[in-house]
Amino acid sequence: MTFDFVPPPRLSPPSSTDPAARLGRMLEPAEWASAGIPLLRNPREVVAGLHERHRPGASTAIVAVLDPQDRITASASFTEPAAAPDGWEFRNALLAHLRRVIPHDLRLRAPVRTAVLLYCRDGEPRWTETDGAWMWGLRDACTLHGLRCGAYIALTPDRWQVLGEGRGGRRPRSSSKEKRRTEARRPGAGFAAARRATAPRPEAPRTATVVAQGRPAPRSTGGGAPEAHRHTAAR
Repeated sequence: MTFDFVPPPRLSPPSSTDPAARLGRMLEPAEWASAGIPLLRNPREVVAGLHERHRPGASTAIVAVLDPQDRITASASFTEPAAAPDGWEFRNALLAHLRRVIPHDLRLRAPVRTAVLLYCRDGEPRWTETDGAWMWGLRDACTLHGLRCGAYIALTPDRWQVLGEGRGGRRPRSSSKEKRRTEARRPGAGFAAARRATAPRPEAPRTATVVAQGRPAPRSTGGGAPEAHRHTAAR
């Protein structure tokens, strides 16, 4: 007697070329507003701090993790083409960079840290499909990393705007003259190899540079405790 074994079908990511599927992986403004996103205590301070650290150019996303006092504890920036915005792809990119800069909080009963996203783009600071895809990706990445989903901020040549609420400002704003950089920063001890020379400062944010497509590049260090090195070891 013989038996035929049929292997289970392989699960593949959803197609990014299917417009209907992509539309299902974005959040409309009403959905975002009803998601219970916590308000930032001082959005101008958060935006200014991230802009100073990363100097983003067009199509640059900056994901940052805030502590319960809304202080930036880790951040990463990277460029992501928005020709066909897909929340699935954005979620994967955000999750990969979060894993690089900070350990997950999945063991906690409730999230204590919040992730926010600042996206630098051209156009008006009103909601677009690209923003909706980033919102979907941020919400999903936060769930998978044990974080609370925080504000989404659009940075345009005219101003910055926290989408879903009325707060915004004219400084800082995006500039086409800004050199695009892909960085990840975290306070405390730094990484081991410097891509460019930086003078160490007390309690200065730690910086790690990553190239597009998520491939690691040499990282800079100012020393630090073994605990920090375990969390920031190259994966």
